[in-house]
Amino acid sequence: MKMIKWEEIGISDDFMFGKVMQNPRLCKKLLETILGIEIEKSVVIFICPFDVFGKNRCRYTFENLCLEEKNLPLGDGTTKIFLNASGTMDDVSPELKSFLDYVAGKKNDDSFVKELDEEVRKVRESKEWRRDYMTLLMRDQENIEKGIKIGLERGLEQGIEQGLEQGIEKGLEQGKLEMIVQLIHDGVLTVREGAGRLHMSESDLVKYL
Repeated sequence: MKMIKWEEIGISDDFMFGKVMQNPRLCKKLLETILGIEIEKSVVIFICPFDVFGKNRCRYTFENLCLEEKNLPLGDGTTKIFLNASGTMDDVSPELKSFLDYVAGKKNDDSFVKELDEEVRKVRESKEWRRDYMTLLMRDQENIEKGIKIGLERGLEQGIEQGLEQGIEKGLEQGKLEMIVQLIHDGVLTVREGAGRLHMSESDLVKYL
């Protein structure tokens, strides 16, 4: 497993993002940048470094609709927004595009981005949070070892019925999949990195998350 240095993690890292968003002012500013105006809805926001849907949009907004009557909304006030940091379409405000560029690792002169970058710097200087992050990495390393062990055990069990060689291979694949999914949930790996390690497409891997 590739160890990410504490000094190199940025806002796209789940751990770093969580710490930066503990600043109420920055969190409020980000929500205002994404939503534009304050609305009385239940909104779930996904900020992704990759394009989940492959349409090159920076923003995808979903609301509940009737499958049989496409123009009939449920009207439950629930909205899901997927932000894509790699999007190229001109479909968001300049402020939001600057934030998404920052998520993608591109710094710019936007005032809000500068505030976020300063907060990231402060987080990196925290010895306590550095310790928490390293503890997280150690736990994930243990999960990798457990995943390999589980994979071997499952492979051996299945190998008794279907052939030892086939069972070990399948068990290892399942154990590796479970391990990668856990690392993605913990923010250690991105979906793109996980898909690369599993030799599968990002869209296929998303089904297991």
